[in-house]
Amino acid sequence: MTGHMRRLDLDFHRTRLASPWAGWVLMVIAAAFITELGVSYLGAREALAQKQRRLAELGRPTEFAKWVGPRSQRASAEEIAFAAETIRRLTTPWDNLFTALESAASDDVALLAIDPDPASGTVVISGESKDYLAALSYVLYLRRAKALSDVQLVKHELRQNDPRRPVAFSISASWREAR
Repeated sequence: MTGHMRRLDLDFHRTRLASPWAGWVLMVIAAAFITELGVSYLGAREALAQKQRRLAELGRPTEFAKWVGPRSQRASAEEIAFAAETIRRLTTPWDNLFTALESAASDDVALLAIDPDPASGTVVISGESKDYLAALSYVLYLRRAKALSDVQLVKHELRQNDPRRPVAFSISASWREAR
């Protein structure tokens, strides 16, 4: 069997000619996109200017009183109370609470919920532990935290329906540096 191999002629340097109109089509699409972007920008800028003018008009006390009416004064008091509560929550020293919880972290305990009440200075911590001893140890670790006091295990329950049989617990504590 005399085989004759055929020679492959590969030309890696040959360049394909690009379509002459492809560049023009891409340029027209880019120009249309830029035009649409400019029109959208100008529209948004005009809408912003209109809203700023309207806010300036409402900023005058007489205009504001006419526009809002007497009903809004009750809502305004509610809004002020809500804003004060928000400010109080934002200025609460959360780092102290989180540092205390992190310092007591354990591989045997999983926290499920942290319910702080900055107004009363208390926190309720819910979680699960691998057993009752791990839950008690976690309470002990929290008692050693400087930011917490009056740490108490208020509820515990063995989860019978789970094959690992974890202990669900709730702990209450006073949060010393709450405002």
